[in-house]
Formats: sequence, C-alpha cells, structure tokens
Amino acid sequence: MESRATPPLRAALLVVQPLRRRHCAECRRGPLALLVLEEGAPRCLDCADLGHLVFLPRGDTALTRRSREESGLWAVVVRFNRRKGRYERQGVLVEEAGLARAEVRCLADAEGRRRRRVRDARRRAAEDLRFAETFAREIRRLFPGCPADRAEAVAGHASVRGSGRVGRSAAGRALSEAAVISAVVASVRHVDTSYDALLMSGVARREARRRIAGAVEARLREWGTEAGTGGGTGAETRDCAGAESV
Repeated sequence: MESRATPPLRAALLVVQPLRRRHCAECRRGPLALLVLEEGAPRCLDCADLGHLVFLPRGDTALTRRSREESGLWAVVVRFNRRKGRYERQGVLVEEAGLARAEVRCLADAEGRRRRRVRDARRRAAEDLRFAETFAREIRRLFPGCPADRAEAVAGHASVRGSGRVGRSAAGRALSEAAVISAVVASVRHVDTSYDALLMSGVARREARRRIAGAVEARLREWGTEAGTGGGTGAETRDCAGAESV
C-alpha cells in the first residue's frame, strides 16, 4: 500500500488530489483538496509555498503548454486511479498572471489552430477510411464467402481509432492474419451466436465461449469459400483459440 501513497518522481513538481481525507502535517488544516507530499507527509499548498498558484484542468493542450511557458513556477496535479493502478494527470497549477498571458496568446491564434485541427481531423479520417477498406479486403481474402457489407462492418468496428480493439493493435495495423481472424471471430461470436444472451443470463465468459465454439467454427467454415460451401481456407482451424483474447 505504501507504493500507492507516493506518486512516481518526475522532473516537475507534483501535487496530489487525494482519494481519502488528508490533513496538513504542518498547519493541521483539512481535509485537503490538493496536497504535496514531503518526506511522505502531506502538506497543504500554502505550507508548500504553492498556494498562490491556480488550477488549470487538463483538456486544452495549447493553453496548458503556454501557461507553463509563461509561469516561473508550476506543478503537475495527479490523482491515483485504483482501477488502472497508476497516477494520472488531472491538470497543472500555474501562476495566475502566466495563465492570463497564455490565454491572450491562445486567443490571438485561435482561428489558425482551429483550422489546423480541422485539417488534422480530415487527414486522420481519410487515413482511417483507407485502413478500414484495406482491413476489409484482407477479411475478404481470408474469408471469400463473407458478405462484403459484413466485412466492411467488421473492419470498421475493429479499426476505430483509440478504441484499443484488435485492428488498432500493432498486429492489426500490420494486417497480420491472426489479428484479422481475431476480429472476424469476435464479430461472429457477438452477432451470429447466442454468446451475448449467455453472458446476460449469468453464464461465465469461458463457459459461454465453449458453448458457442461450434457455431463460430461453422460460420468461419461457411465463409471460407466463395460460395460459402465446401472446403474452407483453413483460417478457422488456425484460430478460434487465438481469438480468445478478443
């Protein structure tokens, strides 16, 4: 538990948003919304000589960067995420005058930055569309019996930017056969079998997968040829187990 009490050391000053009620070890004020850990003991911002700083929440990258540039003293605010088991940035503390100067700078070039964001968004959207199309073609190569619209749907779902799905993994971006098959298996599992209903009824995930494994294999075998009948590509025998991680 002690390893969670102190955030990892960084070059910048660190201020913590505590998860439980803490009081300043020096002036005894509290509970503290923000604190600094000095030799393992909590200090309020005033006792840590940071009380004159103002909090800027995360979200505006340009304003945060410029506020740091305009402040002679600043600190990073972090909070422990119990689910992920790590500290995460919540924002920064900066000098009020520095924040004001940063806001003026941001207002001066706001239109240019807005246009750049629009261009970047369009570029990313075009890249994502091209990748999804390539992913869908690879699905059709491995499973020629898969309907084109279904291949497009699987590819679109698997390759959403920032989703953490298999299409955005290193293997997925490289269009590895295992990653493509895993995406197809995951889709078949949720769309073409009773897997979701089993989970909703309380069946454990591994048991639910065991029960629908035959249906998944049958669908992959059906899609393994142009006509959807006869022999398959062999892809289905190389995975279902490999798709267990999806």
